Amino acid sequence: MITATTPRTTRKLPAEYRGKLMSMAHDVRYPPDTRLFDEGGRADHFWIIESGTVALDMRVPGRRAAVIDTLGAGELLGWSWLYEPHRWRFGARTVGPVRAHEFDAEAVRQMGRTDPEMESAIALWVGGVVVRRLNAARTRLLDLYAPYGSGARG
Repeated sequence: MITATTPRTTRKLPAEYRGKLMSMAHDVRYPPDTRLFDEGGRADHFWIIESGTVALDMRVPGRRAAVIDTLGAGELLGWSWLYEPHRWRFGARTVGPVRAHEFDAEAVRQMGRTDPEMESAIALWVGGVVVRRLNAARTRLLDLYAPYGSGARG
């Protein structure tokens, strides 16, 4: 059974909203090499990883999908559910066994519509995750394709 501890990623939400959000979670388990969603598919759920690792990937024409990030315990998996058109920007596959808290995106969006302050808090929380992921992707792309890399050390 998944523990009732507060996931690290939601600690940026005020406690009142964190509790409301976590009350909507369903505990799930996935075996290794499970495709959770595909780029372009309908983003109708999201997860907070309890344990295990998930690889985010993107399609590359003429090649197999390129892994652009890996996520682990305490991290938010999925942000496309919050932003129109609610389509996944990336794909995701479990690397090993994964336990997670799963959320129905429409139910969370509906809760936000009835509580604008909670909606704002969730948007800021998810937006912060998006910014961190974009910065990390930028660094990886510079390391791969820039003549001298990103310049980041260690």
